[in-house]
Amino acid sequence: MSAGLFELRKDPITGWWVATIVDRDFDRSRFARPAATIDDGGDCQNCRLPEGDGVRLRVLKDYAFHVVGTEQERDELDRGIAQVTVADARAAGSWRTIAAPPREHRALAQVGTVAEEMLRIARDAVADATTAAQTDYVQVVQNWGAQAGARTNHLCLDVYDLPLIPHRVAEELGGAARFVIREGECPWCRLVRDEARTRERLVWEDATTVAFAPWGSRSPFEVWVVPRTHQADFGRADDAAVHATATALREVLSGLAVSLDGPPYNLVLHTAPVRERVDATFHWHWELHPRLRDIAGLELGTGLPVNPVSPEAAVEQLLERAGVRAGAGT
Repeated sequence: MSAGLFELRKDPITGWWVATIVDRDFDRSRFARPAATIDDGGDCQNCRLPEGDGVRLRVLKDYAFHVVGTEQERDELDRGIAQVTVADARAAGSWRTIAAPPREHRALAQVGTVAEEMLRIARDAVADATTAAQTDYVQVVQNWGAQAGARTNHLCLDVYDLPLIPHRVAEELGGAARFVIREGECPWCRLVRDEARTRERLVWEDATTVAFAPWGSRSPFEVWVVPRTHQADFGRADDAAVHATATALREVLSGLAVSLDGPPYNLVLHTAPVRERVDATFHWHWELHPRLRDIAGLELGTGLPVNPVSPEAAVEQLLERAGVRAGAGT
């Protein structure tokens, strides 16, 4: 049998399938990919805007999204058949960035209290949006490296107020509700318990947080950082939970930096929608997706992710090469 056997794995929450290659030896040279810097001409706007010495919140676009829907709905809106008020339109979306102090161009894994402060501001942004109830979802992301879509070398988190619930989050919401009905517990609580017990895909853990490569990893070295305590809304996380999350993210990212030469990645928060009460079924968590390869035709044509590195092989590399010790914080 030739190398490259696909093992079709099913995500236990969304029900989505992933094609994972399980019979190929890991070749580090194919995936070690340093994050590329951005040519900013020597002028980093996040170093000087807004003014100040600490972590700062910068508004990039106060009106970032214009909801038009289908082409027909857009045409009706243009003809004045459908109308939204200016106030509602402004509330429909914004784009902000949480910028580290000036001249802070180090990776998230290399900073301590700065990372924690940035996460606290992100937590507060989610909480404020819930109180205002003028948007549907708050998406927090970090794009690190040009290959991951970063537009700056500055350490920052982007915050998007979205006038919709993203498809991926909606699939998690529905899948989690079905899981709770079927199994009687939150799927992320189950995953935290099972991954900590089997340790086959466990990357790191302490008394409050577990980091693991999901069974149906959609990309090489994908890692989820999940709190042990069940809570749907990151906006309600206390300072201790934010501190624990910052610690876990730094540990995991430090391991990736050693294993894969500081790769580009996307870090995304999944939290409860602003105007949905899903306390019993959802569980906030962070997803880390290193950008180590290009998307090919099979994935574009089918929507079926192809992962050339099994999550078990990825974790083995992290634990052995990087010296990450699962359970180091216990």
